[in-house]
Amino acid sequence: MNDMNELKKSVNDRSVQYVWIGLQKTGRDQWHWSSGEPALYLNWATGQPKGINVCAIIFNGQWRDLQCNSAQYFICNNANTGLVFVNQTMNWRDAQSYCRQNHTDLVSVRNQNENQQVQKIISDRQLSGSQVWIGLFRVRDSWQWSDQSDSSFRYWRSGRPNNYGGGEDCTRIELNTQGQWNDVPCPTQYPFVCHEDELILIRENLTWAEALRYCRQNHVDLVSVHSEEIQRDVMNVVKRASTAAVWLGLHNYCIMNMWLWLSGEIVCYQNWAPGNGTTPENCKLEKRKGAVQSGGDQCWISLPQSHKLNFICSRY
Repeated sequence: MNDMNELKKSVNDRSVQYVWIGLQKTGRDQWHWSSGEPALYLNWATGQPKGINVCAIIFNGQWRDLQCNSAQYFICNNANTGLVFVNQTMNWRDAQSYCRQNHTDLVSVRNQNENQQVQKIISDRQLSGSQVWIGLFRVRDSWQWSDQSDSSFRYWRSGRPNNYGGGEDCTRIELNTQGQWNDVPCPTQYPFVCHEDELILIRENLTWAEALRYCRQNHVDLVSVHSEEIQRDVMNVVKRASTAAVWLGLHNYCIMNMWLWLSGEIVCYQNWAPGNGTTPENCKLEKRKGAVQSGGDQCWISLPQSHKLNFICSRY
């Protein structure tokens, strides 16, 4: 609703009644996490998913679809304490409710590193070979935002969408009904509202130097994280990464053993993972650059610049 209120404020012309937004019917089912995020990293076992079930388990480190009413162990994510294994069996929806009431949500597994963390929790409890619910489910609501971001929020008018007459695959907001949404045919012409993120995750695997070149050619620069506020923005976009870490605009000035942002500023705000960024780097070895973890606490780590990772460009 905060986004909706900002959108309504941006339309200053009182004569405008209808405005396009970026919600469109895709005509296909998609796998999403319980948190609402689209599942970009997928780790299905061979022959999976079979397409007949809408919930997913992890089994020996790989995923399978399973009937949602099956009783299984499950893992919750807790924003404060991390992953929590629940040593009782429930169906998928009851497990989701339990996690939301007692922790944060059923666990999301957004990259290989997180998949290994989940499997380790299962192995530590000597439950290898057991089926364990994760927060993955097939979304039969086929509406999707044009940037493929979280599509769990809806603000439809009563009785909408109704696909009246067929082909109503796009969405307008109706400012005369408090900005509620209506499905309408896409060829209709209306004013529209654009949105541009200040940070953009590039899901290509490049070295640090290649990532720097890409950002400067296509946007402004690799992101510099000068404050906790920018770190929060980074955390919002990095969770969709396909690599365990993501390049930042952070490099080690080896001669003086200093970490600097590409803007030339010294690192004042700190978010290093333990053992990173504080010990002297060996200048005789490969130069090291700064990255942010895409899972866990999403702290900064020092890596050889030849590693190929996703990266974040800034439009600041």
